[in-house]
Amino acid sequence: MRMSWADFQYEIYLNGLTGAVPRLPTDLTRLEELTAQRLGPGPVGYVAGSAGDGSTARANRAALERRRLVPRMLRDVRERDLSVELLGRALPAPVALAPVGVLSILHPGAEPAAARAAAARGIPYILSSASSTPMEQVAEAIGEGERWFQLYWPKDVEVARSFLGRAKAAGYTALVVTLDTPMLSWRPRDLDQAYLPFLHGVGTANYFSDPAFRAGLAKPVEEDPNAAVMHFVSMFSDPGKTWPDLAFLRENWDGPIVLKGILHPDDARAAVDAGMDGVVVSNHGGRQVAGSIAAADALPAVADAVGDRLTVLFDSGVRTGDDIAKALALGADGVLVGRPYAYGLALDGQAGVDHVIRCLLAELDLTLALSGHSTPATLTRDDLADAPTE
Repeated sequence: MRMSWADFQYEIYLNGLTGAVPRLPTDLTRLEELTAQRLGPGPVGYVAGSAGDGSTARANRAALERRRLVPRMLRDVRERDLSVELLGRALPAPVALAPVGVLSILHPGAEPAAARAAAARGIPYILSSASSTPMEQVAEAIGEGERWFQLYWPKDVEVARSFLGRAKAAGYTALVVTLDTPMLSWRPRDLDQAYLPFLHGVGTANYFSDPAFRAGLAKPVEEDPNAAVMHFVSMFSDPGKTWPDLAFLRENWDGPIVLKGILHPDDARAAVDAGMDGVVVSNHGGRQVAGSIAAADALPAVADAVGDRLTVLFDSGVRTGDDIAKALALGADGVLVGRPYAYGLALDGQAGVDHVIRCLLAELDLTLALSGHSTPATLTRDDLADAPTE
C-alpha cells in the first residue's frame, strides 16, 4: 500500500491524546503573519513583499480563489496515488520547493535545512543561484534527494558556464532558468527599509565561491568584500538576453532545461522551438511586474499552447493543498511552492519546512479524494467552476 499523505491528520489527532498540538498552524495562510511578528521588517518585507502596490500578488490569490472545485460523488478513492513523473524523474507527489534565495535572513539553518526537509519527503528542492549557502554544501545536505538548480543568468559567460558545471558535478539534475528578473523591480517594502541583502554579502555564496567570479576580482573576496559585492551587482543579471541565447544553455547543460517566468502562450511556443524541456508559469509571486496577469489566469492558455510537448509547472500564489489541485486542473503537471516553506523555515527551521510540506500534501490528498479523484492525473478544467462575481 502506498503512503497516504492524508494520514498526517491522524498522526496529529493521536498526538493530541498526550496533550501535544502542532508547533505551527495547520492553516498555512497564517504563517506570514506569525513570521512578521518574529522577524524584523527588512527580512519579512524581502520575502513577503511584492512589486508596486502588491496588485499582482493579490491577483494571484484572487485567480486561485475565484476558481472553485466541483466535487464528484460515489467514486472509489480508497487508494490514492499522488506520484508523478516530472522531467524524467519519478516523484511521490506533483510538488517541488521553489527557488527562494537568501534564506539565511530567515533562519540560520538556511538552504540546507529546507533542502533536508524536502529530501526527507522525497520531493525536489530547487536551489536558487542567490542562495546564502554554496551549491555544493546544499547538495551534501540533500544527500540522495532530488535537486534542481535555478539560474539567474549572469552577464559574465564564464561565470554562467562555471555555475552550470558546478551544479552538474554536485548532482543537480534539472536547470530552472529564471527569465523574469533581468533587473529588480520597484519594491516599496524593500525600498522603504533600504534593505537589499546582496549589498551585505548575503545571497552571494555561489558567486563568492566561484573560481570564474573570483578571477574577475582585483583582490580576493576576503580582502575586499565591498568590491566583490559591487562586481556581483554589475554582472548578476543581463537584460540583453534574447531567445537565440538559449543555445548557450543547451550547449553547456545536458539535462532538462526549464524556463521560469512564462506567461504568454507565444513565449511557451518559443520555448518548444528552442528545444527546452519545460516552462514554469509564474510571475515571480508578484515580485517583478506590478499590474501583471495572475499566474493562474495565464496557465490555461500556456498549457494549451504546448500540449504534451513540454512539462508545464506552476507557481505564484500557492498557499494551500486545494490551490495545488486547482493548478493541476488548469493544466499544470506540477506545482512549485515558495513562500509557505520560507515562512515555515523562519518559524521552526527544518521542522517548520517539514510541517509545511506535510500539511500541503495531506490537504492535497484529502482534497483530491473528497472531490472524487484517486490521482492528480484525472483532474481537468471540468472539475472547476468560476465563482460568481459579486
